[in-house]
Amino acid sequence: MNYKNSVKQIILPIVLALVLVGGYLLGKASAPSREGTAGNRLFIYPQTNKIDALLNLIEEEYVDTINKNELVESLIPEILKNLDPHTVYIPAEDLQEANQELEGNFGGIGVQFSMQDDTVMVISVVSGGPSEKLGIIPGDRIIKVNDSLIAGVGLGSDKVVGMLRGDMGTKVKVGVLRRDRPELIDFEITRGSIPVYSVDVSYMITDSIGYIKVSRFGRNTYQEFLTALARLKAYNCQSLVVDLRGNSGGYLDIAISMTNEFLNKGDLIVYTEGKSSPRQDVFANGLGSCRDIRLTVLIDEFSASASEIFAGAIQDNDRGLLVGRRSFGKGLVQQQIALPDGSAIRLTVARYFTPSGRGIQKPYENGVEDYHLDILSRFEHGEFYEADSIEFDKSLEFSTVNGRRVFGGGGVMPDVFVPRDTTAFSDYYFEIRDKGVLYQYALKYADDNRIQLQRFETAEALKTHLDQQALIEDMVRFAGSQGVEFNTNDFNRSKKLMEVELKAYIARNILDNDGFYPIIGGIDEVLKMAIQEIQAGHDIQQFSESEK
Repeated sequence: MNYKNSVKQIILPIVLALVLVGGYLLGKASAPSREGTAGNRLFIYPQTNKIDALLNLIEEEYVDTINKNELVESLIPEILKNLDPHTVYIPAEDLQEANQELEGNFGGIGVQFSMQDDTVMVISVVSGGPSEKLGIIPGDRIIKVNDSLIAGVGLGSDKVVGMLRGDMGTKVKVGVLRRDRPELIDFEITRGSIPVYSVDVSYMITDSIGYIKVSRFGRNTYQEFLTALARLKAYNCQSLVVDLRGNSGGYLDIAISMTNEFLNKGDLIVYTEGKSSPRQDVFANGLGSCRDIRLTVLIDEFSASASEIFAGAIQDNDRGLLVGRRSFGKGLVQQQIALPDGSAIRLTVARYFTPSGRGIQKPYENGVEDYHLDILSRFEHGEFYEADSIEFDKSLEFSTVNGRRVFGGGGVMPDVFVPRDTTAFSDYYFEIRDKGVLYQYALKYADDNRIQLQRFETAEALKTHLDQQALIEDMVRFAGSQGVEFNTNDFNRSKKLMEVELKAYIARNILDNDGFYPIIGGIDEVLKMAIQEIQAGHDIQQFSESEK
C-alpha cells in the first residue's frame, strides 16, 4: 500500500497561495500608481513565509474589510485536510468538549436525561453526584434552568446539556416537576466532577462466561476494566468476551495496558514508526492478571484505532479468538499539540503496526470524503453479509506466532466472520424505529410503572416480569397514535426483534446498562456465535492447526 500523500495534495495549498500572491503582483503592475505606494509591497515582509505574506496582503489590500483571525481559522483546516483524514484542528471553544469523553470526567449536575414530549425527564442519577445528594430522582422533569423555561419551547438536547454543564464548583438553579406534586421544586446545584464511563457493562453470560463491553479507550478505561475483571472473577469467570464493537479508539497507552493483561512476558503488543519517530516496540511485561483466561474479542466495521491495536495483538500472538466483521482500518497515531490561543492540532506523527508487522491503515489517497464513504462501499459490495466478498492484497500477507495467515492494508479480519442479520427487518420496523416509537413507548412505560419496576434488581428478574405483560400489543396501539400504519406481514416478521428491543429499552430506564445489555444480548448474533464457539470448545489452537 502506498501511504505517501500525492504531490498534488501536499502542494495544492502552496500553489493556491502563490497564485493569489502572483495575481496581486500582476494587478499592481498593471494598475495606475497611487501616491504613497511603495512599489512591490511583497518586499514589505521579507522575513515572513508565503502564508503570512498572503494574509498580510489580504488584510491590507483586499477590497473589503476582512477579519484576519477568522480567515486563519478557516485556512488551517483546509491545509490539514490534505495530509490525512485524522489530522484535525480543534478550535479553542471546542477543545474542552473534545477532550471530555477521553479524560473521563466533566463538570455537571450528575443526571442522565431524555426528551419526552419536549420536556427533560431524568432517567438516572449519578450515584454520589450533586443531584442525588439534593434528592433529585429518576422520573423528575426539569422545567426551568436558571429561571429560563426549557420545557415545551423546542430546545434540543445539546442546548440543554450546555445549560446544565459548566465548570466544577459553579452553581445552577433548576426547577423540577415531580409526579403527584403540583408545584415546582427548586434546587440550587453546585456542579461537580461527573465521571464518563467507558466500560459500559460487565456481567456473567453463563456460569463460566463473562462479558465486558468497552465503548472507548479513555483515561480511566484501564482501571474500569480491572474493576470489571475483578467482579467477574469473583463469579468464577473462566472464559471472557471483550466487546469492542463500535469502539472508535482513544488513548494508545490505555489499549496497551489492557492488552498486557492477557499476554506473556516478551510478547510484542504493538510498534510505532514515523518519519520523525524512530521505531518503538512495546512488549508485555508478564504481570497481567488474565494470561490464562480463555479470551474472545468481538469487533465490527466501527472498531478502530486502539480497538484494532488490542484485537491485532491478541490475534497475532494467537492468544484469543476474534469474532465479528472486519474492523475500520485506522493505523495512524495522533499527538495533540496545544496552540497559544487555547486551540489544538491532533497531528498524525506515526503509524502503528501489529506484532506480525501488519499496517492496518486503509487507503486515503482519494481524499477525505472517499475515505469516510468506505463503510458504505463495503456495505454495497456485500462485505457485511459474505466473508468471501472481501479481497485481500496478497502482497500484504503476514503470519501470526503459530503461522496463521493474516493480512494488512485495511482493518483486522476476525477469525470467525458473522454476517449482519437482516431477516427480522421490515418497513414497519424501520418506520417505528426511525420515528423513535420504541424508545418513546419504553420511556413512557418505565415512567408510568417506575415504582413497581424498581423492585427488580437484576435484568433477568425484570425481563421475567416484562415477559408477562402485553407490551407489544400496547406498543402497536401507541405507534398508531404516532401515525405509524399497522402492517400484519411486517409485524409478524419483526415481532420478536421489537419485543426484545422494547424490553431492553425499558430495562435501561430502570437498571441502566446492567439492564439493557443482558436482554439485548438475546438477539445479538455476534455474541451468540462467540458463546457457541466457547461452549463448543473451539479455540485459537484449532484455528492454527486448520491452516497448516
